[in-house]
Amino acid sequence: MYSFESRVRYSEVDSQGKITLAAILDYFQDCSIFHSEELNVGISYLETQKMAWVLSSWQIEVRRYPEIGERVLVRTWPYEFKGFLGYRNFTMESQEGELMAYANSVWVLLDLKRGRPAKPLPEMLEAYHLSPQLSMECDSRKITLPQEMEEKERFPVHKYHIDTNQHVNNGKYVSMAQEYLPKGFQTAKLRAEYRKAAVYGDLIVPYAFAEAGRVTVSLADEAGKPYAVVVFESKFNPSIEK
Repeated sequence: MYSFESRVRYSEVDSQGKITLAAILDYFQDCSIFHSEELNVGISYLETQKMAWVLSSWQIEVRRYPEIGERVLVRTWPYEFKGFLGYRNFTMESQEGELMAYANSVWVLLDLKRGRPAKPLPEMLEAYHLSPQLSMECDSRKITLPQEMEEKERFPVHKYHIDTNQHVNNGKYVSMAQEYLPKGFQTAKLRAEYRKAAVYGDLIVPYAFAEAGRVTVSLADEAGKPYAVVVFESKFNPSIEK
């Protein structure tokens, strides 16, 4: 297990002074990167192996959004490797130990030379120590799209969307999708499925469908095939043991 402490910055809050969903996602993503770097199987190591971990799916649930200046403790741990898939949990807690947000994630290890999934190398499996899975109810990583979705205005992938893997960072897709949330919508649960990578210069064609307490967004290519599908839910239904 790996953890780091932080404090909610002004640059991470919304107009109400509370941390944004995108910032929570960034904290979780950063925690996993710090963990791998600490174990010497991080970005530089993966580059030498011509490999990369890419996110397949997120499930993030938020009980409370911490406020500006609030101190937080972020934790992460892998709990299973299965073939070319890696499974990892995350939590965000207050200084008093209150569980404010938690997540499940599924990652795919890619062989960049062959352009296909690969099993982790023995030294990678040896570096990560598995911990028990968080006792939360995990949805399928596959998201079914509603039949009726409204096409929105198209936009290009910009340079600031790109990460070290040279494609759109997983968090940027979520920020893109949030543009189609109704005013006042506060996300209690996020699901995101990543189907293929968008790169600089690609055109994003958004489709959205809103229903009671839920908004589904597909960020697709010009042929309508999704790069990523994101579902936001506003009602919190605890899926974790207290």
